[in-house]
Amino acid sequence: MWERVEDVSRPVRRPLTSVERFLDERARVVLDALPTRGAGGFLVEFLAFGLKQAWACVFGALMLAALLGTRLWYPHDAPLARNDLLTIVAVAIQVGMVVGRLETLRELRVIVLFHVVGTVMEVFKTDVGSWSYGSGGVLHIAGVPLFSGFMYASVGSYLVRVHRLFDLRFSRYPPRWLTALVAAAIYANFFTHHVLPDARWVLVAAVLAVWGACLMHVRVFRRSFRMPVVLAFLLVALFIWGAENVGTWSAAWTYPNQASGWQLVTIGKLGSWFLLMIISVVLVTWVYPPRRPDASAIGGSASVEP
Repeated sequence: MWERVEDVSRPVRRPLTSVERFLDERARVVLDALPTRGAGGFLVEFLAFGLKQAWACVFGALMLAALLGTRLWYPHDAPLARNDLLTIVAVAIQVGMVVGRLETLRELRVIVLFHVVGTVMEVFKTDVGSWSYGSGGVLHIAGVPLFSGFMYASVGSYLVRVHRLFDLRFSRYPPRWLTALVAAAIYANFFTHHVLPDARWVLVAAVLAVWGACLMHVRVFRRSFRMPVVLAFLLVALFIWGAENVGTWSAAWTYPNQASGWQLVTIGKLGSWFLLMIISVVLVTWVYPPRRPDASAIGGSASVEP
């Protein structure tokens, strides 16, 4: 799955925020003293990978914590509806991410776009009965609480931050105009499959054809690794599916088969999240255009993909 392609100690090329730079410098003081070779060196890379992933997921983790916390301890008869509280918490998290310099204003633009794209789909999907939210509160659009858009925004936050933290590079990345067409078709299918034949498997095939040859280069700490980007899409979709199970257990939203009691979200939803990942990735490429690896890693010149 992973293949190590270089063993160097160059700094991350993507600009870190001031807070991330502060943490990175102090983490390096500790990690630089740890083993560089053998099993010890691998464990150091694994530790750095886990820490960076956790840091990239901070938005989503805080949102899940809010869902669980309000599910377990928030009074049902509180004057402020749970849905409204979750929206206020989500706004506070987003403001804190920017003010605390965990996200840049440039990244905020694409995160807001995630929010809009997700909310539009939520309004349609709840109207046709794909899932539903609990009643109550005033901060909603057509019965969809506004915190729902922040769940999509948390995916956008993860993707833009992981680009910086891991200095992601791509070999043989497809033209962005072509990826935009595929993403647009996927988004349209989320709506049209209710009245037209579902084209999701055709779209999955299109994703494999367009991104199948692409490799993602991931900078961890001292070393870089590479893996098929389609596999990365699937792994992130699997993680989101797991988070969705936490969200539905917290009763933040409910699928029709969960109306009589919570049960695991069907594995078929993994396909939907895989396709939604494509939309997310394409949106992020308009903030961070895909870049090729350094010349030393692939034997060619480093540049922006078309």
